[in-house]
Amino acid sequence: MLKCVEVEPQITASAAVIWLHGLGSNGHDFEAILPELRLPEDAPVRFIFPHSPSIPVTVNGGMMMPAWYDILEMGAGRKLNVGQLLDSASEVSALIEREIARGIPAERIVLAGFSQGGAVAYQAALSFPKALAGLLTLSTYFPTSDTIEYANANRSIPIEIMHGSYDPVVLPAMGEDARDDLMAAGFAPNWSTYPMEHQVCMPQIKDIAEWLSARLGL
Repeated sequence: MLKCVEVEPQITASAAVIWLHGLGSNGHDFEAILPELRLPEDAPVRFIFPHSPSIPVTVNGGMMMPAWYDILEMGAGRKLNVGQLLDSASEVSALIEREIARGIPAERIVLAGFSQGGAVAYQAALSFPKALAGLLTLSTYFPTSDTIEYANANRSIPIEIMHGSYDPVVLPAMGEDARDDLMAAGFAPNWSTYPMEHQVCMPQIKDIAEWLSARLGL
């Protein structure tokens, strides 16, 4: 099981958000924005921020760093180790199952991810065999869109895609391709852009809070 940062609510949890970090980061990265979400103090939401393993990353000269999968080549047509991505998605699915075993219904679990974490979140959420509350993807792309076996249970999952208009790392066109691939597969994702690079910004955090509140009835 992946090691995680877990932030418990003040009351008994009845919902969960599993949020995946990007390349070179760790589970503490998005933990830091929780106060900025300004969710109700009595929101019954457990936040789970998994740590990826550290592996050699080819585009960074083989340096060991936290990563959900190896990236072999950058650019719009980037090449990656798909097997490692699928393994990471399986680990995330195991976290979802653990939350269900802890008493959180699948339909009260949101999966979120930034950059590499978003690519894993696409695969994990859309292939998960039980209906989830929502999928939030930030500054990312969908490298397994041609190979994923979509789960019927999540054919109607709410999908929120957010991207920086000036992102030089994951180009906006890559996010648009993910959106278009989802629409072609019958999904109805919502697409939002923000005047930023490969990061998050305060207006976006406000929108994330509103989206989470709507998905989880906060």
